[in-house]
Amino acid sequence: MSTVLHINASATREGSVSRAITSNVIQGLQADRIIDRDLAAEPLPHVDDAWVKARLIAPNERTDAENRVLKQSDDLISEIQDADTVVFGLPVYNFGAPASMKAWMDLVARPGVTFRYTKSGPIGLLEGKKAIVVYASGGVPMGSEMDFATPHMRLFLKFIGITDVTFIDAKTYERAAAA
Repeated sequence: MSTVLHINASATREGSVSRAITSNVIQGLQADRIIDRDLAAEPLPHVDDAWVKARLIAPNERTDAENRVLKQSDDLISEIQDADTVVFGLPVYNFGAPASMKAWMDLVARPGVTFRYTKSGPIGLLEGKKAIVVYASGGVPMGSEMDFATPHMRLFLKFIGITDVTFIDAKTYERAAAA
């Protein structure tokens, strides 16, 4: 049984290029189960002092309040742990990923859960997964010196253990679909 986690970060609901293309990509994957995470419809909180402190406490030593602080983070991590493939809709706003995507990254990056530190550097704990990232920008070409979104996404995914990453440039995808 294959599970796909579908993460949309576009603030645009109607007419979103990244939403349209990720939907097409997911149809092609023919997954048995799809987990949808819409970061515009269900905004995530930014990390705060309570979260930063709670994440470093061993699970069996946390208070109920600390567990509540980490609940949403735990849910997001469970979604990505359950997935075989993660499909990201990554629009580019002001040269980078939307704040909603950064909030998701912050909540998913948890020491001892999605990565661990070693003497030789961090090791991602979510190995064996695939990621497909649909890059959509009105003016920043993917791979250009102005593109900070794809290197950030690639680095983050590697940090948590996902190294099988495919980037789809929405402009190239749309040209191919029109041909």
